[in-house]
Amino acid sequence: MSVPSAVPRRSYDIAALIDEFLQLLGEGDEYGAVEMVTELYEEGVPPQRLMIDLIGGAQTRVGELWAANEWTVAREHAATAISERVLAALAARTNVRPYRGRVTIACVDGEWHALPTRMLAEMLRLDGWRVDFLGANVPGPHLVTHLHQTGPDVVALSCMIATRLPRAHAAITACKAAGVPVIAGGRGFGPGGRYAQHLGADAWAAGAEEAVRRLARNWPPHNQDPQLSAYLGDEEYTYVVRHRPVLISTAMRQLTDTYPAVREYNQRQLDSTAEDMAHIVDFLAAALYVNETQIFTDFVAWTDEVLQARGVPPVALRVGLETVRAQLHDYPTAGAMLAAGIQLLNE
Repeated sequence: MSVPSAVPRRSYDIAALIDEFLQLLGEGDEYGAVEMVTELYEEGVPPQRLMIDLIGGAQTRVGELWAANEWTVAREHAATAISERVLAALAARTNVRPYRGRVTIACVDGEWHALPTRMLAEMLRLDGWRVDFLGANVPGPHLVTHLHQTGPDVVALSCMIATRLPRAHAAITACKAAGVPVIAGGRGFGPGGRYAQHLGADAWAAGAEEAVRRLARNWPPHNQDPQLSAYLGDEEYTYVVRHRPVLISTAMRQLTDTYPAVREYNQRQLDSTAEDMAHIVDFLAAALYVNETQIFTDFVAWTDEVLQARGVPPVALRVGLETVRAQLHDYPTAGAMLAAGIQLLNE
């Protein structure tokens, strides 16, 4: 690392730097990863760029490697832990006195992907905010208690998986009832954050940099019509949620009859199949909650890629969808969403 400080190393090839950092993550070399990032910082690379471009870029690759079945869950988790350690080491080298306001940052109840919100927390600290970072899986009542105790100017809520949208809606509603505006983030809110306003959020940001810009000017935004998010989750959503265990267990029994290969599965494979069935029901429920078929079809497309990378033929997922659909013949919207997923697999 002998690049002169006058020309930051990042300016040469960020893709190569990501490859180098990713290799350190894959090898479990925490010391090397911390050393690499701190040296880049000392050479003049802005900490924001190291957080977003290098750490964030490498973490995206980590997720892709898991999806392609090239990395195990354990290796992915180890890499994420190192990225968190590197981010903390970088944050310790920066010191900006708060001069804007106070922001609470949290993942919604059931959301465990905390690294993106931690990156947002550090980005906002660098921009002069006083930050309360609450981390992953924050129950709504605990979040509201914290708001009453600290009185922040804004809450930043993250939802990375669409199945958490009903809980995100509850958290947003509770925050606004406490008088605190909400900025939402995370791909769980859909392309362009299309579900965020529908759930009552005051704003949405595609990433940490956009969130920093949104909060730095014209905040809080004008209050929206509360009727936009007043009525979500109809009787079909309620039925699917209440009958979730039965839908899953019945689908597993029917799957054994219609897809004989399941009879040869070992216990680990059966557990994975049951988990996939649970995902089908949960994503269907989320799609019903906001009446958005794309939530379900996006899930089907992604799951198909992941299963094929693990040697599971597409027919297995299709049969799984059909077994759930057979149980919901009296529910037209749910049936249409499942039919759309099946059609996607047939194309």
